[in-house]
Amino acid sequence: MLALSPSIFKAYDIRGILNQTLNVTVAHRIGQSFGAAALAKGQTTVIIGRDGRLSGPELSAALAAGLQSVGVDVIDLGMVATPMVYFGTHVLETQSGIMVTGSHNPPDYNGFKMVLAGEAIYGETIQALYHAIVADVFPQGAGTYRQHDIRDAYLDRIVADVKLARPMKVALDSGNGVAGAFAGDLYRALGCEVIELFCEVDGTFPNHHPDPAHPENLQDLIRCLQETDAEIGLAFDGDGDRLGVVTKDGQIIYPDRQLMLFAADVLSRHPGQKILYDVKCTRHLAPWIRAHGGEPLMCQTGHSLVKAKLRETGAPLGGEMSGHVFFKDRWYGFDDGLYAGVRLLELLSRGSDPSAVLNALPQSLSTPELHLHLTEGENFLLIDKMRTQSAFAGAQEVITIDGLRVEYADGFGLARASNTTPVVVLRFEAESAEALIRIQQQFKTNILSLKPEVVLPF
Repeated sequence: MLALSPSIFKAYDIRGILNQTLNVTVAHRIGQSFGAAALAKGQTTVIIGRDGRLSGPELSAALAAGLQSVGVDVIDLGMVATPMVYFGTHVLETQSGIMVTGSHNPPDYNGFKMVLAGEAIYGETIQALYHAIVADVFPQGAGTYRQHDIRDAYLDRIVADVKLARPMKVALDSGNGVAGAFAGDLYRALGCEVIELFCEVDGTFPNHHPDPAHPENLQDLIRCLQETDAEIGLAFDGDGDRLGVVTKDGQIIYPDRQLMLFAADVLSRHPGQKILYDVKCTRHLAPWIRAHGGEPLMCQTGHSLVKAKLRETGAPLGGEMSGHVFFKDRWYGFDDGLYAGVRLLELLSRGSDPSAVLNALPQSLSTPELHLHLTEGENFLLIDKMRTQSAFAGAQEVITIDGLRVEYADGFGLARASNTTPVVVLRFEAESAEALIRIQQQFKTNILSLKPEVVLPF
């Protein structure tokens, strides 16, 4: 019997390591807890799905049994991308769903992304599931179970929505994640010629990690574009809710720059509306959004937090540096890497040189996400100390909605505590190499004054 570990109940989802903090018993109890929470909100049916991980079938079965045991009916979509579970909650009108996924984590991880009564749950709502399991007082019931194939409905809905101005040739890298089971067919249905890389679903991820946020995972796609006549490269993460983009000349177009293109398009139909972006995004985004008639709104990092802010503000578009893009314009407001890629091709197909369009988007010198590894809880303590004890000479503004984002006339530096792993996430951007070094040096001095023993990633 595996003891229930509070550590798996993260800020935006539940995630653990197989047979260390997560097994079928834990999955069953999560099913009971979520089922009871759904019933309390008047929800009687919950959709479930799973990604391509080897542990998915047994955890999914245990989850379903837990849901049924409290009287909730289960609709099992089988092996799908995470956005297909979200899609199912809309079109099958259940409003509640659970995706069994370890996202981009190593093969021995798995977990649960959850939508409860139409809202992506996070924070206290996830903690409430833990406390309910500890209390172990659940209703008794006998919910039904049925399987449902949502593939065609999902693909048909996207193909009906998006029209390319011309056929394109694209390379798709799914990193052996579950998106590979659907991406090729989707893009071919739009009229694209498709080169598939690692689209065979394999939960051991034998080729590279399914995480397009890190440049090393995009090298195969970059090579493919060099060696073939593909015009553009799209990469998906392990469960298909995030998008990475590579140009013909091997440039990585990070999601904050993708968001510029999406914002210009969406604001042409929704003038004056808010566009959301997280604290990790480029400082070029806010002036771009204003120049295209929108209102920029910076928010906390976290797919559930951005979705909640999207609902609160009525914004037609939001995005995160990690690759989650949320379209409420022509779509449902959830993050979907497959759909975001399709919307990108719709815009790029209007010209003859997609790489030129993407490379022309404003940019500065910048670092990818850098991770300062600490022990559990230390990351939050360090950020709290920096808020009260650090000084940043020449800073124009210190934004504290999520860690510290320090704005200068010629760049910015960011340090924030990750909500999912014990790291401090750092990111830097500047107009020159000298400015980048200066800003990094300020952060280095401040961090080392508080924690001299750490090894910084820059």
